[in-house]
Amino acid sequence: MQEKEITRIQELIYELRVSDVMTKGIIKVSSTTPMDKLREIFRDNRISGVPVVRGRQLVGIVSLEDFIKWLTNGGSGCALEEWMTRNVITVYDNEPLIQAVNKLEKLKFGRLPVLRRETGELTGVITKGDILAGLLRKLDIGYRQMEMRKSRSGYIFKDVVADKSVINLEYKVIGGNFDRAGTAASGLKNALIRFGIPPPKARRAAIAAYEAEMNIIFFTKGGKIITKIDPDLIRLEIEDDGPGIPDIEKAMQPGFSTAPDWVRELGFGAGMGLHNIQNCADRMDLTSSVNKGTRLEVDILLEVEDESGRDRTKAPA
Repeated sequence: MQEKEITRIQELIYELRVSDVMTKGIIKVSSTTPMDKLREIFRDNRISGVPVVRGRQLVGIVSLEDFIKWLTNGGSGCALEEWMTRNVITVYDNEPLIQAVNKLEKLKFGRLPVLRRETGELTGVITKGDILAGLLRKLDIGYRQMEMRKSRSGYIFKDVVADKSVINLEYKVIGGNFDRAGTAASGLKNALIRFGIPPPKARRAAIAAYEAEMNIIFFTKGGKIITKIDPDLIRLEIEDDGPGIPDIEKAMQPGFSTAPDWVRELGFGAGMGLHNIQNCADRMDLTSSVNKGTRLEVDILLEVEDESGRDRTKAPA
């Protein structure tokens, strides 16, 4: 059986928060700053765009392109708020990094301002370079931690003698609670690693759990993710009390989405959640009733080799 590979980098994009990689202490300008001051700001700081604030609140962004347009229109004396871009697309500092990645890729932007969710205050900026640097730092730290754990970790079922051994983990997910987004998936991944589950398997389970968790948060009042671990497989059982899925076959198609505009504005609703879960699963079963809720089962097989070295993993019935 060919292993479905989820890299450590893919896992980290789901695991890290925007605040883990963003640039803090950024250059910013007041909305009343004269336009003719921008030349010096761009040149001295070697930047091509700068956030505009009124007090501590973000009110716009002014770019090198805006500055050039101002020059070609006569370069008359005025405050930059007359030329700045309003209705700026942003991310929150406590959002999972995957949301920033999705927005940067979808919008083809070079940077996104970062706001503190509680106050709306501008707290930093995130770029593709920030993301790459943050991932590399985390990979280095993670490698060193892994080496330290090798001598004291072991597969939890290795020395267990029993006719049947099962570990149950349950995570409650509250609909609309964005502050807790991703915490169930992160908690599950950490537990699996501590139990000695091979990292590639733990990554697949964590990403599947994350996609399911976000669906619950955005589309339902709440639900739960139950994880059952035995010597042969990891099984995720996800239940919610949401509106249900009228056409499961259509919902499984990449790109299909019924997400409302406000969800799309947050970087979600691209129609890839169920597709991503399926890519992580060895077996997936989805049932749903309109106005009643949805139940999803995801199995990730824990491959076991016999004495000859042959894979004797069997898919559950």
